[in-house]
Order: sequence, then C-alpha cells, then structure tokens
Amino acid sequence: MASRCYVTTESDKGLRLDALMGQRGLYPSRSAAASAIDAGKVLVAGERGNKKKIIKPGLAIIYEVEEEEIDTPLTGEAIPLDIRFEDDDLIVISKQAGLVCHPSYEHLDGTLVNALIYHCGVSNLCNVQGERDRLGIVHRLDMDTTGLMLAAKSDEAGFALMEAIQERAVDRRYLALVNGVLAHDTGMIDAPIARHPKDRTRMSIRDTDSARDAVTTFRVLERFEAGHKDNGYTLVDCKLFTGRTHQIRVHMEYVKHPLVGDPLYVANRPKQEVANLGLRRQFLHSFMLSLDHPITGEKLTFADNLPDDLVETLNLLSERSTGLTEAGREVAALLADAPHPSIAGIPYLDQR
Repeated sequence: MASRCYVTTESDKGLRLDALMGQRGLYPSRSAAASAIDAGKVLVAGERGNKKKIIKPGLAIIYEVEEEEIDTPLTGEAIPLDIRFEDDDLIVISKQAGLVCHPSYEHLDGTLVNALIYHCGVSNLCNVQGERDRLGIVHRLDMDTTGLMLAAKSDEAGFALMEAIQERAVDRRYLALVNGVLAHDTGMIDAPIARHPKDRTRMSIRDTDSARDAVTTFRVLERFEAGHKDNGYTLVDCKLFTGRTHQIRVHMEYVKHPLVGDPLYVANRPKQEVANLGLRRQFLHSFMLSLDHPITGEKLTFADNLPDDLVETLNLLSERSTGLTEAGREVAALLADAPHPSIAGIPYLDQR
C-alpha cells in the first residue's frame, strides 16, 4: 500500500468525505472511497475518517491506495538543487520542501533522483542500494522536511557513507518546533519504532520483533509561553543516532510534544495550532551535518539556516519567547554565518 495526502480547499467545503474523494479522483468512485473509509484506510486531521463527515477547508486527508510497480524509465529533470558541496564522490544539498527523494507510485518523477541524474548523469551516481530508482541515495529526508542531505556519486563513497551512518559517525541535527513547553533543557528518547499495526501510513513505538532500535537526543533552544488556544511551544535541536522512518516525528509525538504542523502525527496537537501558526507541513529542518569525507577523510561540517515558511512561524511567536538558552545561543552562533537556502530562506536565529 502507498499513502497519499490531500489538503482540502474552499471549493471542497460542504461535501461529504466519500463524495469529495470520489469527485477529486482520490479513489475511482464514491463507492470505492466509501469502502476505503469503512476499512480504516482514510485519516482526516489525524483521526479515522467517517464517510458522512462534512468537509471544511484546510483539512489534511491521508489515504491509502494500492501500490503498483513502477516501470517508467528514469530521466533527468532540471529541478533546482541548492548544492553546498560537490566533488567526484559526494554531494551535499539543502533540500527544499515538497521534493521527494526517489520515485514511487505516487511520485513517478520530479524527485531528487531525477534532479541528480540531470546534474550528474546516470553513470556518475552510486547504486549501492541495488535499485535503479535509488541512484545516489544513501539516506533520506521526508518530502516536506527541508535542509542538509547527503548523496553519493561513486559506489565506494556510497557504501562508506551508509556504513558511517549506521555506525553513528555522521552527526545529523535538526531544528524542530514542538507543541508544549519542555521542562528539561536536554533529553534522550530511546524507543523502538515499527510500522503502525492498523495504519500503514504511520510508524509507531512498539515492543515487537519487527521494531527497530531508535535513539534521538534533544536540546532546548528557545521556549514560547502558552497562549489562549495552545500550551506554548519549544524550539529544539534534535540529534539522530539512528535513522528510522519518521523518527523525530514519532519520538516527539510519543513524549506528548508532537511537531508543529505535522499532518500525520497529530494525536496530541492543539486543534487551533495550524490555523494560528500558518504551517501546512511539519516544522522540521536538517540544519547541521558533520562527517569525515568517505574517501579523503577530510572533516566536513555544514550548517543551513531556516527556510521562509519556518521563519514566519517563529516570527509569529517571537513576542512570547522566554529567550534563547545556552544551547540556543550556540546554535545561533553556528547559523550566524551559515548560508540561507538559495531557493527560499532568510535568517531567524539571532543573538537576542
């Protein structure tokens, strides 16, 4: 099964859920949509869908469809790439929101792989995963997660990078804005992750044989006081020690502090939050990468500022800030001279 997301618009207002999904082509017909909804394959704002639900604008609908084999030849596409480093073996990019890493049934083209093929050529990308639609890919970011990401050009570099990531030798850090005010300045979440038993679009914390170890640490950078319609927010620096699907999103939801704007892991999110903060995606940005070059051994460190939409969200909260923590000042200093995403981005963190 493959999961897809549809965000309702003003023109969808007043339609029943099953009618909407049939009319918009999300399923072949209204009856097919109704069957999928009854089978629990549709989530509306994080809750199981009801085919009689009357739709309003701004709802995130996650729905499952049958996944089909991809038999489309891979081609290069002139998709903008914000390249921060490149040599014969390695590329470091700042990935924009909305860019899928590799083709799938629901994203046959327009992916990072297509962009890398256009930029490098098929023969100049690693194929360490043994699949033609994974050329250059050694790790991934979610479609709507922005920021720094590695890709490999040679197989030697690709295998070395994957091994370094598995051995936790690549320092990967993310800026995340979460719901609620975290009391402690630092913390570690050590909880195994597996596919959700009932919802195949989600991952979850589970104590089963299929679960894989997952460890995330975090440092509080800035806190924002509670408002009339929320419990406040916290800006954190998350560090990955493992690389599980949706790891930060799952771990922060598990400790009752889900990411702001997350359309999938919303069980404990204040209902008014998306409207108040204006986000249509999770607030998650890969802001720092540090590693030894897989061939030369040279120490490489990269920092990347926030893109515009995440900046705007923080600006909305600025008057409620209690100030930067010591870790916040450290990250602000790191980002002071860091590039901003060339596709979109302005600085936010400063020494205030």
